Amino acid sequence: MLAVEAVTKRFSGLVAVREASLSVPAGTITGLIGPNGAGKTTLFAMISGFQAPSAGRILFEGTDITGEAPDRRARRGIARTFQIVQPFAGLTVCENIAVGAYLRHPRRAEALARARAVGTRVGLGDWLDAPAATLTVAGRKRLEVARALATEPRLLLLDEVLAGLNPSEIRDILPVIRAIRDEGVTILMIEHIMQAVMSLCETVHVLAEGRIVAAGAPQAVCRDPRVIEAYLGKGAAARMQEAADA
Repeated sequence: MLAVEAVTKRFSGLVAVREASLSVPAGTITGLIGPNGAGKTTLFAMISGFQAPSAGRILFEGTDITGEAPDRRARRGIARTFQIVQPFAGLTVCENIAVGAYLRHPRRAEALARARAVGTRVGLGDWLDAPAATLTVAGRKRLEVARALATEPRLLLLDEVLAGLNPSEIRDILPVIRAIRDEGVTILMIEHIMQAVMSLCETVHVLAEGRIVAAGAPQAVCRDPRVIEAYLGKGAAARMQEAADA
């Protein structure tokens, strides 16, 4: 469904992403992991159209969308969440979700009906008429997912939707993410919580210093020396092997 081909992003003298390539098959949950500052959110911004690559190209369902604006990509079926959740505090939860629903349902009544259905789907049914400002962190994360889902995407980009949640809240939202995939939405997710990555993702790509350094099944990727080095520093893989052999 999605192919990122040798994408590079430069900010003056800084190269944030360097010749990164990855693919996301339809009907899957694919993970994108890496240490802080690796370029993951920058890569998401290029996939969703908020930033233009300096080189390389992005294909969605076989069509080159590298130069398209975010709204065109949204209409094609690409939606994303944002790492910093910023709901419209003066609106209700339902009205916040309707902002996304207006993309395909221009009539207010239809957009609100769609918003209520999506809100219920992600576990916000009891808070739909409450002000968005009253939601907990976990509630705001669900709202961020709901606003993206309301655009009726085929590809959903989740940027650290589990960040800031406690173990109980993480456990409760994992089935929601699986259900979204099971209903036909392909997912590419950035995540630091490895238990969730191991549980949800069929394939994981690892970004370090702007480069894809490993890709494969989560269990194999977590044992890859390049991944251990990226997270724990130079020599970490050798030290861990020495400790295991001792």
